[in-house]
Amino acid sequence: MNLKKILSIAALCAASTSSYAANWSSTQLHINNGEHKNPFSLAKSNTTVVSLQHASGYDYGDNFFFIDYSDDDLQDGYQDKDFYGEWYSTFSLSKISGNDFSYGAIADVGLTAGFNAAGDSKVLKYLPGVKLSWQAPGFSFLSTLFTAYIDDSEGVARGGAPTETNSWMIDVAWGYPFTIGSQKFNVTGHVEYIAERENEFGQDVKAWILAQPIITWDLGHAISMKENTLLLGLEWQYWHNKLGTDTTESVPQLHVEWTF
Repeated sequence: MNLKKILSIAALCAASTSSYAANWSSTQLHINNGEHKNPFSLAKSNTTVVSLQHASGYDYGDNFFFIDYSDDDLQDGYQDKDFYGEWYSTFSLSKISGNDFSYGAIADVGLTAGFNAAGDSKVLKYLPGVKLSWQAPGFSFLSTLFTAYIDDSEGVARGGAPTETNSWMIDVAWGYPFTIGSQKFNVTGHVEYIAERENEFGQDVKAWILAQPIITWDLGHAISMKENTLLLGLEWQYWHNKLGTDTTESVPQLHVEWTF
């Protein structure tokens, strides 16, 4: 991956909001562990994924990014340690224009600029699009993202994964807190659909569905720590046509979450 290119994009995203103080922010460390399947070798491995995740809101919109570091226990000729990250900056049309863009169950409409980047596979995707924020009783947030999925990867000639034709994505994300007695819980996650495309060899890259719901118990609250600081739970990863292959994966993972 062209590191200079990734850093330039990240700098532009940061610069677009750096002059505005965040109205709210949340930075978390996630640790997931489960038996993942490599869709190319078809081998299963015990895989640990450590993620740094950040979300914040300011006067004109919001930002979200995460960086994953994954490590599996296989020596199968494929990379067993790698980085992957996503960044999305959204500008609220209501806040920018001063007009109310809410309508029915729609709370707001935003313009989003995003990118996805992977390390050793030298993959880089741009995701410009539209974000709908919904008013849903009981939810801390509920949103739908519609974006293009534009490829700017390095390709096989430069030691990366094959380049792909452009496509599109739909993603639904949510947060739903609830209590049972004195104990606090939360259901968060997202489901994405990325449409079919072709790689540089003319082969089909299948459309995929990736769902990652998480249910957590507020362990910190239960032991008299600050609420929403230390969470323990289960993340289920369901990936139909993983990475565009014929492989379908269904993996429960132990999930630990620490909010700074």
